[in-house]
Amino acid sequence: MSSQKNATLGVIIGNRDFFPDKLVAEARIEVLDFLKELNITPIMLSDTDSKLGGVETFAEAQKCAALFREHRDAIDGVLVVLPNFGDEKGVAETLKLAELNVPVLIQAYSDDLNKLDVVNRRDAWCGKISVCNNLYQYGIKYTLTTKHVNRLQDETFRKDLLDFVGVCRVVKGLRKVRIGAVGARPTAFNTVRYSEKILQRNGISVTTVDLSEILGNANKLTADDRSVKEKLEKIHAYTSVGKTPSDKLVQIAKLDVVLADFMEANALDCTAIQCWTSIQQNYGCNVCTSMSMMSENMLPSACEVDVTGTLSMYAMQLASGSPSALVDWNNNYADDDTKCVLFHCGNWAKSFLPDISISTAPILGTTVGTENTYGALDGRTPAMPLTYGRISTDDCKGVIKAYVGEGELTNDELKTFGNRAVAQIDDLQGLMKHVCRNGFEHHVVMNASKTAGILKEAMENYLGWETYLHS
Repeated sequence: MSSQKNATLGVIIGNRDFFPDKLVAEARIEVLDFLKELNITPIMLSDTDSKLGGVETFAEAQKCAALFREHRDAIDGVLVVLPNFGDEKGVAETLKLAELNVPVLIQAYSDDLNKLDVVNRRDAWCGKISVCNNLYQYGIKYTLTTKHVNRLQDETFRKDLLDFVGVCRVVKGLRKVRIGAVGARPTAFNTVRYSEKILQRNGISVTTVDLSEILGNANKLTADDRSVKEKLEKIHAYTSVGKTPSDKLVQIAKLDVVLADFMEANALDCTAIQCWTSIQQNYGCNVCTSMSMMSENMLPSACEVDVTGTLSMYAMQLASGSPSALVDWNNNYADDDTKCVLFHCGNWAKSFLPDISISTAPILGTTVGTENTYGALDGRTPAMPLTYGRISTDDCKGVIKAYVGEGELTNDELKTFGNRAVAQIDDLQGLMKHVCRNGFEHHVVMNASKTAGILKEAMENYLGWETYLHS
């Protein structure tokens, strides 16, 4: 499942009088066509608002900034286009006056060797350095392209722009995300401790609810309630129920109804749920199926009240537009130092589990009774791309920190139960040293994408979170 909102970008076309104006006029037409092709909505001056629609003078900067402020709520980021040297102060003043606080991508056109005469030369190579220098002086964060200069239609820039849109989604989403913490952290899981205060300082809100409220409201429902019947239909449409007894399916459905109501009432983007072991002992089933369905529907849900775990899931979902899953760094894979086993009882999104079915949780069953663990999902993840990572609050330092990287999920043989996958990662042993030395959790998040670069740019450059990119 993929969810990609149409992006809206403010566009500044730089200009400088010493250089050919025709390059600005040509670039404006090219930019409009290019963004339309990529389904990106531009907010930019018309060619009647300023000289050829470019920005050079302070008056033009004021006019462009006013336009951006008018569309403040819609603009996800700003694209700066330099068809010639461009006026660095014009770009910087526009962004300063607009006060958007969104990511900024700087593109500069490349020159043709046979067009370095007075009427055709661009000098955007030099102009880009000047623009970046001014943005640095103004304290405005910005993103660079893979190549210092290129044309809009170059494949490298096309990827740069689409990655930048991903950066915009991550930044915008993480600055206002709302997380639901359902129940208390299981006492045996000190590893998932976190700081609500550090998260709130970064715009991330946590809404808590006692698990007894959720279970109490679930117990008030019956199999005859329309909401429960509708949830049962959705469960049957979502997965094979295997040998799950009908009364257990009703329990799962009732719990799902209450969790959905809690999320809607509090406008939550994701949840972290106490699933070990109170739900099994006091309610009689696992919540994995509900968590999987939520994650598949782009409402990430993490177990063991791992709040920064579900925050990591949400960040990766924003970067890729596809569901994420919370997993354990769980086992070595024989003697292969580049591979490991990823595992959890059974709450991964359906996108990772083509052979999905409702089952039980054997490990939990040894202490709470297997009959009380129906709702866990069983399934093996096949080969697919892998981005992995983790966001954590470092309470001792008072900061948010993260690590991200890329690898592959493989089809290597794996005989076990639950949700399971084999990951191959270059210098895996070095990565594990980084995880252990820096006090990260045993939980990590996986996403079927290659978006580590997007996440690092968003989290480190724009959000100010120390982010390690493993490579």
